[in-house]
Amino acid sequence: MSDTVRVSIVTPFLNAARFLEEAIASVLAQTYDRWELLLVDDGSTDDSTSIALHYVKAHPEKIRYLSHAGRENKGASASRNLGARHAKGEYLAYLDADDVYLPQKLQQQVALLDAHPDVAMAYAATEYWNSWSGRPEDAARDWIWRRYGAAPDTTIHPPRMLVEFLRDGRTVPCLGSVLVRRSAVERVGGWEESFRHICTDQVFHAKLSLRFPVMISDACWDRYRQHEDSSCRKVARAGQSAAALERYLKWLESYLRAQAVDDSRVWAALRKATRPYRYPLLHRVEQQALGFPVFVTRALIRRTLPRSLRRRLRARWS
Repeated sequence: MSDTVRVSIVTPFLNAARFLEEAIASVLAQTYDRWELLLVDDGSTDDSTSIALHYVKAHPEKIRYLSHAGRENKGASASRNLGARHAKGEYLAYLDADDVYLPQKLQQQVALLDAHPDVAMAYAATEYWNSWSGRPEDAARDWIWRRYGAAPDTTIHPPRMLVEFLRDGRTVPCLGSVLVRRSAVERVGGWEESFRHICTDQVFHAKLSLRFPVMISDACWDRYRQHEDSSCRKVARAGQSAAALERYLKWLESYLRAQAVDDSRVWAALRKATRPYRYPLLHRVEQQALGFPVFVTRALIRRTLPRSLRRRLRARWS
């Protein structure tokens, strides 16, 4: 085994005792060995901390434990920044505490970025993992998400992927599939710490894809565990998903202005993405109209919309 660390894997955890050991085991099972694992305690109050410290003691040359001052809870973005500040590797990888890597992830991704020095970040498809539960009804529910938004195995220059992410948010990669150059993360200022739990990855990918080339591989290197206690599920149950996305889009508009971005493709895609929030009534009518006959749609528009919005809608449909 080489003593030189090339990949620093950052795993924040908050009360993740149920899954943390399996995440760590998936790193230990990697076919590539020039890695370190940084376990970042985000203020856990369950057995997560003792699990992390057990693995640090068992593998002191490979695994390190970090926490915020006073073991404060600061959120996922701040925890990933803390890990990056202590990283030794030239590449950064991220693994959420409830997800797992497949064994060849690091070996294949390092080779990919080594072969393409102009590319800042590589990612791939992700398996949406339901069968971990062991329930018979979940055994056939695993599936691999391959909605890329661009041709795989080619260098994609900025800001192409940001435009695609805005056009279709489902093309944003899962974090476990990512390997990125640490220098690129540092140049964009790392993770936005005001985003603590949700949309953290959208912000991260927006900053990187706006500035650097990326590459998508038509492979699968990670498993994204599907469970009811995930941040996304909690936000969805609370009915806050739309509000979280709107906040991200508002942040992005401010960020683009601060960066003096003048690319018309980016601004057009952002305007389209924010339209449901700027004109919510018009958006609802448009969505409802998709399922109505023309004469019903026209009657609905005449009776419910003010004249200015009727003109806007007619112009859009024409």
